[in-house]
Amino acid sequence: MKLSARLVAVAAVLATAACAPQTSGNSSSDKDEKTGTLRVWLFQEVNNKPKEQVVDSVLAAFEKAHEDTDVTVEYIPVETRAQRIKAAFNDPKSAPDLIEYGNTDTAGYVKDGGLADITEEFGAWDEAKDTDPTARQSVTVDGKVYGAPYFVGVRALYYRTDVFDELGLDVPKTQAELISTAKEIHTARPEMYGIAVGGAYTYGAMPFIWAHGGELATGKGGSYASAIDSAASRKGIEAYTSLFGDDNCPAAKCAGMGGNDTVTAFASGKAAMAIGGDFSHAAVEAGKVKGKYAVVPLPGVEAGSIAPAFAGGNNLGVLKSTSHRTLAVDLMKRLASKEAQGALFEGMGFLPTFSDVREQVAAKEAFVKPFVETLAADTKFVPASAAWARIDSSLVLPTMFQEVVSGKKSVAVASADAAKKMNEAFGSAG
Repeated sequence: MKLSARLVAVAAVLATAACAPQTSGNSSSDKDEKTGTLRVWLFQEVNNKPKEQVVDSVLAAFEKAHEDTDVTVEYIPVETRAQRIKAAFNDPKSAPDLIEYGNTDTAGYVKDGGLADITEEFGAWDEAKDTDPTARQSVTVDGKVYGAPYFVGVRALYYRTDVFDELGLDVPKTQAELISTAKEIHTARPEMYGIAVGGAYTYGAMPFIWAHGGELATGKGGSYASAIDSAASRKGIEAYTSLFGDDNCPAAKCAGMGGNDTVTAFASGKAAMAIGGDFSHAAVEAGKVKGKYAVVPLPGVEAGSIAPAFAGGNNLGVLKSTSHRTLAVDLMKRLASKEAQGALFEGMGFLPTFSDVREQVAAKEAFVKPFVETLAADTKFVPASAAWARIDSSLVLPTMFQEVVSGKKSVAVASADAAKKMNEAFGSAG
């Protein structure tokens, strides 16, 4: 049977997503079938077509090597990934063989027993030696490798050059200027958000917390304590939440927005600024603002400084329960190869995880510069704890932001409540 790629875009959230089952003990499959159907889950992007084209190309090459294999690729919403993937860990019979997952989820998924240890295969992969050390760290837990880095991502400030020119505005050099400029734009152009922000946009809010000297948590070696309610963190929360209101991005509309929503608002012309990633480039280019925007690093508190950005990105991992381990590992390496990552950059703007490939694309594409500058400045990561998956999936930080912008709680009370929930998660993770 020739390979058949059935690309399914999943638009609806499963009714049971909010109450996904706890993962059970999941043992590795004792089968390693070399034919049959291989199931793959990848993330749905704002503008997914270029990604699908790259995947299609990889699958075409895979077909030549494995003619008796079918591959089903399902694109799942990022927002429901935790519920979908944990449910898959709990039900091996209906689980995929290969998944894309956020690099913040590695420790949690390993603790759940869902990902296969591929240390040996990764070590034997010729291209692995050029993997960026930080990217390699994102697939490593206790010295063992549980996947292949897919792309690395950081966020910067997208802004409308035409709007700034029309209003005679300078590009903000500090976060205080960013806030005042956003409100000035909304006053002059009330139909437009000065800057699109989201109460559910955790990774867009983090640079404000870090720039003010705050931290999500303190600790190391798997033992953490929340720091989200520290004085410095509260200053960052206050700065970010000050952007929600009738003078910029009304809470009624923006409290529930996530990262994709803010990028969509910018790309469609509804916002003069947005915090978007290098991975947002394709979606913005496909929008109404093409040719009318630029990107600079998100400013910090002091003039000339760059706000610390979250060192994000996605990985690919083989499920421990797969009955097609050899096939799944081969497809994983093909999807995460230098060639495929280069094509993903061309189509989506995703930064490669291979140092040499990233240097090549940065040399020929101007839009990469602000993101490379941000990477070189000061990037941060979430606590390397299995508890982070629980904190993230239970929306601890978005709830905190939404409580503040809705007026239900003060920054002090909301952050203290969030800290309590985080510490409960850290404690249960051991």
